[in-house]
Amino acid sequence: MTTVQVERVDGAVAVVTLDRPERLNALSPTLAADLDAALREQFRDRAVQAVVLTGAGRGFCSGFDLASRAEGDHAPDTDGRGPVGRFWMLQEQLSGLITLIHEAPKPVIGAINGVAVGGGLAVALACDLRVAGPEAAFGSVFVNVGLSSCDMGVSYFLPRIIGATRAAELMLTGRMVGAEEAERIGLVNSVSGPGDHVDAALALARAITRHSEFSIRMTKSGMWANIDAPSLRHAIELENRTQALGTFTGNLDVYEAAFAEKRRPTWDAM
Repeated sequence: MTTVQVERVDGAVAVVTLDRPERLNALSPTLAADLDAALREQFRDRAVQAVVLTGAGRGFCSGFDLASRAEGDHAPDTDGRGPVGRFWMLQEQLSGLITLIHEAPKPVIGAINGVAVGGGLAVALACDLRVAGPEAAFGSVFVNVGLSSCDMGVSYFLPRIIGATRAAELMLTGRMVGAEEAERIGLVNSVSGPGDHVDAALALARAITRHSEFSIRMTKSGMWANIDAPSLRHAIELENRTQALGTFTGNLDVYEAAFAEKRRPTWDAM
């Protein structure tokens, strides 16, 4: 991988960095393929309990790199296809990153530095949690270039995260949102000090990874499943089954013993 770097922190956290700083980490087919491979590797690794996703240099991700096509960087399976087919394969490759992050068995925390616009906003929204540096700026900007702002999952995530009315404004106007406003409207969990966005994301990751593998995985998947639950009854039925299943991990007994002995639990494997 030439456009993505991976670093392990504290054993249980992987920091995945988009590494095209000269292009503000703009998405290209090569970057998309490298990010897909890097994330899948971390999601398969049982030792990794959380992933921090960030960008090198001055920006998180400035969207799709229009120059990549002229440079011969194409999505897979485009040979012999017409213009619609080539673009469709690119859309599938890029949007596949969104479902990969969202459906990951482990929490992904976005550490947002600088711009996160277009496809970069979509990647940030797919993360479970987001921390922004003070210079961060977010924008659903497809509407500004004659396309729809409904792209790469933005129309799914943004209304759920900040509410339909605010999402409609941002998607229809294409205006940028700074870090302070992003925190106020709930787009990010917090704003860090200058240059501290990764450290702030790591602090969140450490607060998560002290829990058991079962607890982390079932909490993430259950919460996102119940976002789309058609009723309270459906949500509670899923919760009841998850809690009953959790008793078979033995971790409730582990916690009770640790509590009695005034120590941190050493969780059993899932």
